[in-house]
Amino acid sequence: MAEQTENSVSEWVSFPLEREIVIARVIDAERDTVFRAWTDPSQIVQWFGPEGFRIESHETDIRAGGVWRFDMIAPDGNRYSNRMEFLRIEPPKLLEANHGTDVDNDPERFRLLVTFDEQDNGKTVVTLRQMHPTPERRATVIGFGAAEYGAQTLDKLANHVAVKP
Repeated sequence: MAEQTENSVSEWVSFPLEREIVIARVIDAERDTVFRAWTDPSQIVQWFGPEGFRIESHETDIRAGGVWRFDMIAPDGNRYSNRMEFLRIEPPKLLEANHGTDVDNDPERFRLLVTFDEQDNGKTVVTLRQMHPTPERRATVIGFGAAEYGAQTLDKLANHVAVKP
């Protein structure tokens, strides 16, 4: 089960930059719509993950204390197990989770903070912050393309919530 931390906000403020990855995107949709796309189990599987990947959920309980267990399936058929343990969800402003492989106490899991900020023009700024356990782990995930894959994921989210003519 997810661990709740009372010092969560101060952890983010003081987290060492050499362990952090930040990805942001402006999405042409209202904040409530974008937030729902993250927290509705029927929607998140439609857009989550890099280009060409698909999601197969095993357990979906997107709430504080809940868990989302899923496989990310690459275009070549390789499966990557994932588990998000949700620590905090504050509709429609943010969600916070531990994200790693679908094993208990994954030493390479990272803290994920997703914030949703509304602009005056009805668009939403989505910011993903990842806090990795070590600078070396951060370098490893950057090396295999995590920043690019995160940007692709936000592009897919933007396409998912776009108003279709």
